Amino acid sequence: MAYKYLVIVESPAKAKTIEKYLGRNYKVVASVGHVRDLPKSKMGIDVENNYEPYYITIRGKGDVIKDLKKHAKKAERVYLASDPDREGEAIAWHLSYILGLDPHDKNRVVFNEITKDAVKEAFKEPRTIDLDLIDAQQARRVLDRLVGYSISPILWRKVKKGLSAGRVQSVALKMIIDREKEIRNFTPEEYWSIDGNFKKGRKKFKANFWGLDGKKKKLPNEDAVKEVTQRISGKDYNVTKVEKKERKRNPAAPFTTSSMQQEAARKLNFRTGKTMMVAQQLYEGISLGKGGTTGLITYMRTDSKRISDTAKQEATDFIEQTYGKNYAAHSNKKLKNAQGAQDAHEAIRPTSAMRSPEEIGKYLDKDQLKLYRLIWSRLIASQMKPAILDTVKATLDQNGVIFVANGSKVKFKGFMEVYVEGRDDGKKDKENVLPELASGDIVQSEDITPNQHFTQPPARFSEATLIRTLEENGVGRPSTYAPTLQTIQKRYYVKLTQKRFEPTELGEIVDNLIEDFFPEIVDASFTAGMEEDLDHIEEGKEEWVKVIDRFYQPFEKELETAEEKMEKIEIKDEPAGFDCDVCGHPMVIKLGRYGKFYACSNFPECRNTKPIVKEIGVTCPKCQKGQVIERKSKKNRIFYGCDRYPDCDFISWNKPIGRNCPKCDHYLVEKKKKASKQVVCSNCDYKEDEQK
Repeated sequence: MAYKYLVIVESPAKAKTIEKYLGRNYKVVASVGHVRDLPKSKMGIDVENNYEPYYITIRGKGDVIKDLKKHAKKAERVYLASDPDREGEAIAWHLSYILGLDPHDKNRVVFNEITKDAVKEAFKEPRTIDLDLIDAQQARRVLDRLVGYSISPILWRKVKKGLSAGRVQSVALKMIIDREKEIRNFTPEEYWSIDGNFKKGRKKFKANFWGLDGKKKKLPNEDAVKEVTQRISGKDYNVTKVEKKERKRNPAAPFTTSSMQQEAARKLNFRTGKTMMVAQQLYEGISLGKGGTTGLITYMRTDSKRISDTAKQEATDFIEQTYGKNYAAHSNKKLKNAQGAQDAHEAIRPTSAMRSPEEIGKYLDKDQLKLYRLIWSRLIASQMKPAILDTVKATLDQNGVIFVANGSKVKFKGFMEVYVEGRDDGKKDKENVLPELASGDIVQSEDITPNQHFTQPPARFSEATLIRTLEENGVGRPSTYAPTLQTIQKRYYVKLTQKRFEPTELGEIVDNLIEDFFPEIVDASFTAGMEEDLDHIEEGKEEWVKVIDRFYQPFEKELETAEEKMEKIEIKDEPAGFDCDVCGHPMVIKLGRYGKFYACSNFPECRNTKPIVKEIGVTCPKCQKGQVIERKSKKNRIFYGCDRYPDCDFISWNKPIGRNCPKCDHYLVEKKKKASKQVVCSNCDYKEDEQK
């Protein structure tokens, strides 16, 4: 088919979506990502010549480039329509170079959503390639190369081959290790609480000890508790004060990349990589039957909370039609972005608020629907009125011993009809309705229970909380969070234990060396300052070569010091305590790229290795011969299997407990929930009480 215009995008899915919007005069093809990059085999930066990068054609892209050139020759004009960010701009710039296009031509087309109107509007106003954006992207690549390709070889020589050090990944690793040090050094402190169950008439409610004789009192030990309980006599308490208030609860802002990744982790149990992969699919377009292929969300790499007036109006119309006019906020209030946010694009939102999850659910797979529902609900809720809660605080007194009861009841649900933001602790807000109380009432205690507690160390980082901490410290940008977390796991610097990051011995060795010899690399404030410099380059306020030079001059001296003074670290093998079943030599525990494993000490003559497995003390319920051991799937998820595999193929995602069901005699397992665990039958509906 003849065409006048060639449009180049990154992905075939995006090409397919856009081509149907543009009509017969346009041919849309995909470059399948970058076509040129720095070489993998060497640094590719000429430090002596203003840090000039040396680009090569990416291996395997020869046929793609050949096809692009062939299509470009046939076209009267070539448009470059890669993603609207630094990486997208860089792809367009490299394509322009390879195809011999005039860099001053207005051939760059950008759109924040892949819908018919947005795409057609963008083609009415093409622009030149933004060289400031190119400089910012190039500066980041040069900076990361200088750090990674300079420090990594030193780590290979001083520790072991295969290690790497990156600019953002080193900060993330240090955060995880610093948190682990806090946990190790934590000293629990004792404290007590006193809980009371009360009733007024037949209605029961709870209250907690507050203080003595009008003053708040802490309960550091059992003696302090006895001082309180000895003053309690009888069951009657006077209601001395009742405070009733109306409280507003505002909806969360539409999603940024960071908040979407955090909420998908909390509510959908998605890893960051999976969240971004599914979001990319929704952005590039899904076939909606007769409606054709349509982009369902706006661009998913953004740190802005802003949405367009059109999107606000469409969301408001949907709210009024579905829930009523009293639910629509009609607010023109501008949401404040996080410090350092670039605000280059809108927040992540559905391309049409009228396109509800229920309407298009049949066209999406399970994961696409889950994430789309989350994004759609968040946008709709953000344009709804606040929830209104009636709160009650009642003060109870007996002989100067004061208890306080707090109650709340939702008076108007507002945005909570659609969506409530998740919490990192997994808990949900619950209503606590108190009986009608007034000053002067008498209530009775049913029981007063002292409880001993100990302060808890800070929790290890989950993917969600680490991303939030990186963002709060200004480290990285929306496009860097997912690859950063993937890299520190791939290098086995950290591992996920019960969905929380735990540093490995190797990670701690690498962190200590980098902190000793390259302190600025692991300094969050220094890295955040570099991100600001990159933003200034993008805004045309800084020259990229000067920014790189300011960093490299002191860094070069640190490299020389590290080469000279860093001592070689030998990671010694540990005795395994048993002999090799192949040659009889002692087995040892080695530290490999993917963690510890058993290996024969007679290597390389004997190459016998075994994985280190964890027995759970339960006989295999299938063969009754082997032991059930803890294993890990390719996605690092724990499951349980027989140690006689492949002779016995028993597996279970839930932990067997070594008892059989009293109802059907199948094996019982321990099923974990967010804050509790429950023993259930692997076959029937038998359940035992939950344990916290």
